[in-house]
This record gives sequence, C-alpha cells and structure tokens, in this order.
Amino acid sequence: MVRVAVLDDYQGIALSMTEWSRLPDGSQVEAFRDHLFDESAIAERLKDFDVVIGMRERTPFPRSLIERLPNLKLLITTGARNASFDVTAAKEWGIVVCGTGGGGPSTAELTWGLILALVRQIPREDAAIREGGWQLTIGPTLAGKTLGVIGLGNLGSQVATIGRAFKMDVIAWSTNLTRERAEQFGVTLVTREELLSQADIVTIHLVLGDRSRGLIGAKELALMKPTSYLINTSRGPIVDEKALIEALEAKRIAGAGLDVYDVEPLPADHPLRRLSNTVVTPHIGYVTSDGYKVMYEHAVEDILAFLAGSPVRTL
Repeated sequence: MVRVAVLDDYQGIALSMTEWSRLPDGSQVEAFRDHLFDESAIAERLKDFDVVIGMRERTPFPRSLIERLPNLKLLITTGARNASFDVTAAKEWGIVVCGTGGGGPSTAELTWGLILALVRQIPREDAAIREGGWQLTIGPTLAGKTLGVIGLGNLGSQVATIGRAFKMDVIAWSTNLTRERAEQFGVTLVTREELLSQADIVTIHLVLGDRSRGLIGAKELALMKPTSYLINTSRGPIVDEKALIEALEAKRIAGAGLDVYDVEPLPADHPLRRLSNTVVTPHIGYVTSDGYKVMYEHAVEDILAFLAGSPVRTL
C-alpha cells in the first residue's frame, strides 16, 4: 500500500484533477486544504506518508523537515523546480525528488490582468457600481506609455510581446540581458536606473536568488515616477516589502499589482490588504484548471514510474 499526501490544496480540487485510481490497488491519497506553518505540525502530519506532493513553494521542505520524515520515499513538487525544497538533503536521505510540467502562459496572462485592473481601477469601479455608484475614476491609456520589464526570460518576453501589442514602448533590463536578446523581442535594452526612472509600468520577471533578493528597495522605488506602477508576479522577496508599503502609503508611486508576498498566505492583518492603491491576488499566477490538470497528472505518472523503479522528471 502506498500512502500519498497532497499538500496545500487550497481550492479542494486536487482529487478531481486526475485519475488517482491509476495508482496501485490499496493506495491511499489524502489531500489537505489547510496550510501549516509550524514545522513540527507538518512533520507530525506527514510522518506516515510514503509520497508527498507539494504545490509549488507553498510548503518548504528544508533539511530539518526532511530529516523528520523517516517513511518518505518520494517527494514531488508541481512545476519543474522548487527553490524551497532541499534536494541535496533529500538525496542524502535516499528520497527521490521529482517535478512536473504545468507552466505555460498563465503568469504572463495574470500580469496583464493586474496591469489593466490597476491602471483602469477595475476593482474599485466594480465595487462602486454594485453599490449604486457610477464613474468614479479616470485611468490612463496604455498606448504610447513605457513598459519596463525586469527579466526578459520566458515569462518576461511573453509580457513584453503583449506590451508591444498594446502599442507601448517596451524597455528591459536584467543582469545578463544582451542587446541581441532584447532586439529579438523588439525591446530596448537599458540600465536598471533608466528602466525605473523611465517606465510607466515596471513589471518583475526574475527567479528569486541571491542576486535578485531585495533588488527593488527604497532607493529603487525613489527612482520611479509618482505616476508609475509596480507589478510583481515573480516572488515577494525580490521587492523590499516594507519599503514598498511606505512608498504606496506616501503615494510616491501610483500603485502596485501584487500576486506574491514575503509570507504566504498573506496574514489577515497585513497592510497590503487595506491599501487603496493596490490590486492584490493570492499567488494565482500559475493557478489555472489547465495547469493543475497537467501538474497532478504528471504527479501520478511520477509515482507510477517511481514504483516501477524508473523515476521520471527527477530533480
């Protein structure tokens, strides 16, 4: 018998996303909707499971947790990588770590959802009209404005391409971005300082790492125009959250569209929940029915391949 734990199933849909019945007879699959922060509570919950499926980086698996799970044999992350999983520690303990597919354009699409909602103040107008109001705000057009893309990789290039379709001037910067790469997408390569000072919308598309952590702090926010907007659908710690809140409260920038935060789920009393010049979503950039189906189908394939002695998509 194989016992499988599916973590952080916020919407309660994991068990309907794929045919778990493909697993061997007698297998038990349990999905947990709640999120646990306390490592001891996580270890207690998972101590009897052979397989654990984590949804992206919602629940980290550091060495300290891995060492407390003696029955764990297979650890799966949805997605092709997971910076919060200590893969080295898992291997040392004889645990196989696998990933899944399920990326696609969903985060780039949400980025533009945040941009449009923020710039045209769609949430505010929607709330007002339901309460009897009519035309409270005035937003700018995007055509002719400057979009600054920090990171022109897979996601950043998708966002840049859509920006050009909106007839925006698109500029980009990242540490290793080349002029040839920028020209490939019709984008102008600039310095970080030029991007922050020139862009009407700054959107971040970097992997979180030592070089990107805290990349946008008080100094960088001060370079932005008071009419500009910041969008972050990458990782919360890339932006100094305290500095961002202060800039938003002081109206030093026009607003922010955020899908990621330092602590997730976002605490109930967090200041970002009450600021009027933000549009905030609960880290749903990758959360689509199409993506979930691929992730959970691949998770089942990972389990079957592991049981057959030939693991696939190993990390």
